[in-house]
Amino acid sequence: MLSAESAALIRATLPAVGGALDEITTRFYATMFAERPELLDGMFNRGNQASGAQRRALAGSIAAFAGALLADPDTRPDALLARIAHKHVAVGVTEDQYTIVHKYLFAAIVDVLGEAVTPDVAAAWDEVYWLMAGALVAQEARLYLEAQVRPGHPWRRWTVVERREETPDTASFLLRPSDGAPAPRARAGQYVSVRVRMPDGVHQLRQYSLSSAPGDETRRITVKRVRGDGAPEGEVSNLLHRTVGVGAELTLSAPFGDVVLDDGDAPLLLVSAGIGCTPMVAMLEHLAATGSARPVTVLHADRSPADHALRADTRRLIGTLPDARATFWYERDAVDEPGSRTGRMDLAGLEPAAGASVYLCGPLPFMREARAQLLRSGVPARAIRYEAFGPDLWLADAAA
Repeated sequence: MLSAESAALIRATLPAVGGALDEITTRFYATMFAERPELLDGMFNRGNQASGAQRRALAGSIAAFAGALLADPDTRPDALLARIAHKHVAVGVTEDQYTIVHKYLFAAIVDVLGEAVTPDVAAAWDEVYWLMAGALVAQEARLYLEAQVRPGHPWRRWTVVERREETPDTASFLLRPSDGAPAPRARAGQYVSVRVRMPDGVHQLRQYSLSSAPGDETRRITVKRVRGDGAPEGEVSNLLHRTVGVGAELTLSAPFGDVVLDDGDAPLLLVSAGIGCTPMVAMLEHLAATGSARPVTVLHADRSPADHALRADTRRLIGTLPDARATFWYERDAVDEPGSRTGRMDLAGLEPAAGASVYLCGPLPFMREARAQLLRSGVPARAIRYEAFGPDLWLADAAA
């Protein structure tokens, strides 16, 4: 897919471009938002912009895509982009926006690298960009079609029919389509975008995993309030906690996400920490609703039983399934939860069932460590799937 001439130039310039990607993406976003401020209204996450997470994720995805093309120039690495495509359709990205991004991204490359960007080098990186954009556009068109929504318009109004306080910082919202029509198809493990208007009038989006069985006519999201602790507070999570109760309406996207419960009968290992339990509970709900007999092991780490969102639901579902067990780790107050362990999750000595499918979700440092321990336990890398809340910085780190 990548021409031999371009491949040679990309290979020669990747170290320089890769080393400058952080500066390039910083300038790219600053210039684009200065000239196109409307893109910050309902499209880009201001929190991720402020923290630099979005910038690092973009840089990582470009470097990873270019590296994959060099490794196999005759194949377009579409699988690498599936996660990005799902994120894009969940916020309403459209094909024409790739032209806008191209304009500002390549201007930033020229600004940062200067004379090193000869016409031939620019043409080679242009080829990489449009291969990446073309792959994403094709995947996103398919996802919009499968979700039966118009490209760029995945939105629908939902009414809150119940609010439940899970922990002091976590609340669940049970929602039903406001128009009375059937809920859209979903798969266990998927998420929705929630679109809200902030006090300054700007719309912001956040993704929340569905924490209910996907076959119901209602949907549940479980939202953890993001406190500042020296950094800016989570805009959307705090707004939802402060202002949304029974009878309120929210704007939700159709469900998306590529980390979904497989349809096989292999044993399952669900490993989570903190609010990463939400997609795992949705998987358990689906297994219980469908009468599954799959062997299931649930491993979860949290600060304390009182901080463990959906703990009662997890226990209930474990008791419902015929071949399921759970182990919880708590940094404190573990004695308040029978059978739990004190401290951080430790998978030493774990003997995963042969052929198990593994799902990981939680803070990135936790997932890195858990994955390393699972690999040491003999779980093959291909069997481990992970869901990252927010920009996928794991990919960015891998490309660094």
